[in-house]
Parts: sequence; C-alpha cells; structure tokens
Amino acid sequence: MPNTPLPGRPPIVDLAAWRTARDELLVREKAHTHEGDAIAAARRRLPMVEFDGTTTVVGPEGPVPFLDLFQGRDELVVYQHMWYDGAPHQGQCEGCTTTAWHLRDSVYLNARGVSFAFLTTGPWEEVAEFVAFMGYTEPWYSVRDTPPPVGGEMGYLSSFLRDGDRTFLTYSTTGRGTERANSAVGLLDMTPYGRGEAWEDKPEGWPEGDVPCWFWRADADGAATWGPTSRPVPQWTRPGATPVETLGRLGSYH
Repeated sequence: MPNTPLPGRPPIVDLAAWRTARDELLVREKAHTHEGDAIAAARRRLPMVEFDGTTTVVGPEGPVPFLDLFQGRDELVVYQHMWYDGAPHQGQCEGCTTTAWHLRDSVYLNARGVSFAFLTTGPWEEVAEFVAFMGYTEPWYSVRDTPPPVGGEMGYLSSFLRDGDRTFLTYSTTGRGTERANSAVGLLDMTPYGRGEAWEDKPEGWPEGDVPCWFWRADADGAATWGPTSRPVPQWTRPGATPVETLGRLGSYH
C-alpha cells in the first residue's frame, strides 16, 4: 500500500494533503522572513564605531593600511579567521575553515559595491602557506597584534563603512550568527534529517544525530572524526593532502 506508515517516519499522505500541510508551514516561514527583514532594518540603524583607517595590516604585498581593503568601494565585509600558531594545515580551525570554504568568490558582493577580505591573527608567513594550500582566491591579511576592531577576537563576520578616509565598524556577529555565510547549513536544514545533530528537534524514531558539527572533520577514508588523524573536510580535496597522525596544535589560539 502506498500510504503504509514507515516506522520512525512522519505520516505518508497524498500530494493534496502534503500541500495543505506545506501551506500551513509557509505562513510561519513568511513570518520568520519578515522578522528577519525587521532585524536587518534595525541592524542598518545601529550606531557606528570610528577607528583609524591607516591601521596597518599585512598581506602579500607587505604592510598596507586597512583602508586598502575597501578596494575603492564604500562597504567591506570581513571574516575574522581563528589561527593556531605553529600548527600545520590540518590543525587549523575547522569551524573557520567551514565558513571560509563557503566564501570563495565575492563577485556578487563586488557588483553591489561591497568588498570582502579575510583577517587572521596568524603570522603572515604561516597564513600565506595555508591560503596557497587551500586554494583561496579572496584577499587575506594578518592582523597580528593589531588592536580591535581590526584585530582582537577572531571567529566573527564584521562589516565596515568608508566615508572618504574615515572608517567605521557597523556590525559584527559570531557563533551561529556566521551561519549566514554557510550555504550548506541552510540546505541541510531543508533536508529530512537536518544537520544530523543531536540537539535538533526531530520526529520520534528519527536518527538521533551526533555532536554539533560532527561532519566538519574527517579522516583519509572520509569517516567523520575529530581525532588526531583528521583534517577539516575540504582539505582532502587539496593536492598533496595526506593522512596525518596529529592535529599539530603545538601553538595556541592567538
């Protein structure tokens, strides 16, 4: 029978009944979208913090003023990537790698008049090797020993505004606030099993799920693990990536 219930699964209905249930959920989804619009409107009205745009950051051309990151545009978004001093590629932050991997091309931001860059506290020599290994094409800069809001804590998405030679911090978010840059998370939230994480509310009998972010690291066979043989999952697509025996986090988060 086509409508025979499956153990541990939602009810099976015909297309008309499914559309009715979907339309009911759509009301909530639209309300969620409208609330997001209202929050974005409030975000645009936040006060700003002015800082010295001549503050120096270090990139492939050496020290440059922060103003250069705008590339002549008025707006700038940055991702502030955590860094473990002295760690090999496989030992760098898997969460930041997840975000950075989804921010590989800013052409649509540029078309809207917004520049994009990565900032990190790692020493430039280490950062440059990591960027080359990962194949990143967006600009990276070291903000080691640079005061906030350019330096300081990492793991944030932040936006800045330029008015001539004056520069302003307008917004910053961390934790799940950075998920807006991670398209995979949004798609997983659409799937029947979601993110596959234990904290999620799911139907009775659904797979229980694992610890948060369990799929961010894997070993050479593709098995998810946070153990010493793992790498952030995108690294296995990079030329020269080999099995490892240690995360190599001999340094500390700087």
